[in-house]
Amino acid sequence: MRPEPILIRLPNWVGDVCMSLPVLDMLQRLNVPFSVCARGWAKDLLSGLTMEGFVPMSGRLLEDVFEVREWRKKHPNYRHGLLLPDSLSSALCFRLAGLQSAGWRDDGRSLLLKWPLNKAPDPEHAVQSGFALAQQALQSWGINASAQVLPERLQLPLTKQHTQSAHDHLSAAGLKAGDFVLIAPTATGTHRGQAKVWSQFDAFTRILQNNGVRVAMCPPKSEQAGALRSVPTADLIEPLRLGGFCALTRLAKVVVCNDSGVAHLCAAVGSKQITLFGVTNPARTRPWTPDSVNLGQLGQWPTVGEVVARTQQFF
Repeated sequence: MRPEPILIRLPNWVGDVCMSLPVLDMLQRLNVPFSVCARGWAKDLLSGLTMEGFVPMSGRLLEDVFEVREWRKKHPNYRHGLLLPDSLSSALCFRLAGLQSAGWRDDGRSLLLKWPLNKAPDPEHAVQSGFALAQQALQSWGINASAQVLPERLQLPLTKQHTQSAHDHLSAAGLKAGDFVLIAPTATGTHRGQAKVWSQFDAFTRILQNNGVRVAMCPPKSEQAGALRSVPTADLIEPLRLGGFCALTRLAKVVVCNDSGVAHLCAAVGSKQITLFGVTNPARTRPWTPDSVNLGQLGQWPTVGEVVARTQQFF
């Protein structure tokens, strides 16, 4: 018998959506039909996946409740919800939209959840936490997920359109595949009041350029001005949608980025990457891939010399 379909609320941040990919992959392996609720930008990012539907979320509670209700009117067979974010608002949204949901019982959400589940006592990586949540939820719904094993890397399929868009933007910038280092010198928000941005991207870029290496960046429009102030000599690639940006990262010699959404996008498509840490904990948020070179640690950014030396190993 075909399992009952599941409506999944994905997190609001790019990196967290990437770290949710093993959950979606597990559902596909188990032949469980699903649709996702997520911010609008995630539709392009996930367009290579096989899923039944996509419900755009704005982050405004009443609007999101309306979207889910209207979607469920057309898909009345969707009764169960899986909440990967642990926010109160996500649980309230699904409850008001008439879904019976499973999720972590954090923030007093138990009264809003049909299946409030307990987190592991020891802090886990975000990928491990989300995967464990999904396994427990599936077991609650009579779907045997106990034999499912968390993969050691993320897998995000890209479309032909993603790849073509990346090549078109690269050509427009006067660059060739494999002939440049891609940097991501910006990061949205702070972590416990501290900027998540390595302060030495400009010095790093100039050292590589002095050695004949092209260095490029492709920040989103909202971060473009800040990126140009930080690294004025880098080649600028015009913004891409997230799927196209993922394809672009695969065309670089290596991507050097902060512990941010870019690091997880690279991990999702298997790009060569160096991820820089200074104010976040690699044990919790490192890119979920054994191939990432992770430099720095909580409380200590890497030096320019360290990053240059590791980057040169990719040449």
